[in-house]
Amino acid sequence: MIELRPFDSLGGADHGWLNTKHHFSFAEYHDPSRLHWGALRVWNDDHIAANSGFPPHPHDNMEIITYVRTGAITHKDSLGNQGRTEAGDVQVMSAGTGIRHAEYNEEDEETSLFQIWILPDRDKRDRDPQWGAKPFPRNDRAGSWAILASGHEDDEGALSINADARVVGATVRAGETLEYVLGGRKAYVVAATGTLDLHGTTVNTRDGAAIADLDTLSVKALEDSEIVLVDVA
Repeated sequence: MIELRPFDSLGGADHGWLNTKHHFSFAEYHDPSRLHWGALRVWNDDHIAANSGFPPHPHDNMEIITYVRTGAITHKDSLGNQGRTEAGDVQVMSAGTGIRHAEYNEEDEETSLFQIWILPDRDKRDRDPQWGAKPFPRNDRAGSWAILASGHEDDEGALSINADARVVGATVRAGETLEYVLGGRKAYVVAATGTLDLHGTTVNTRDGAAIADLDTLSVKALEDSEIVLVDVA
């Protein structure tokens, strides 16, 4: 089963400094058919104006993955962590028992990113909060999947999250096909750029696709494309 969620069908808001689209119910956007996809709770497509951003605010018991598409984002939190994550890189914040953080675009250009929230496993709730970031050069994931964040200990090189989930990414040239083994798990796919064919379903730039009941997902690039996929129980 593949449910296409065209970009134009997404909820969202334009706050001036922030133009955001929501793949799932979030803030003032509520759609009872789009509350979550397995443990995947939020996928926001954010464009943040230069020299602006999210002021300090709290979270708890949520795995928050930030995939920077263009520009850069600067993180500061109540644990004293601070770092700048730029295009092609990923940061992860495990909110655990509670953390306050701010995310600012301190650049002189707009920043675009995907903000992905995954619910932690029940037995991994209320852990100590943590933050980490890592570069994932797009050229290093050309024609193959790179595991960006994972709750599986054997996924070496990935940022760690407290959930039975993986966030993976790839860049694919037009005409190339990648396969991803799901084994019946759920997946959510977004074309960050380009156009994809998923088993006959066309996914355009910034569209989403909710996938279930497939053993192996076949992803064909109709144009040069950048893909982000979340694999959840």
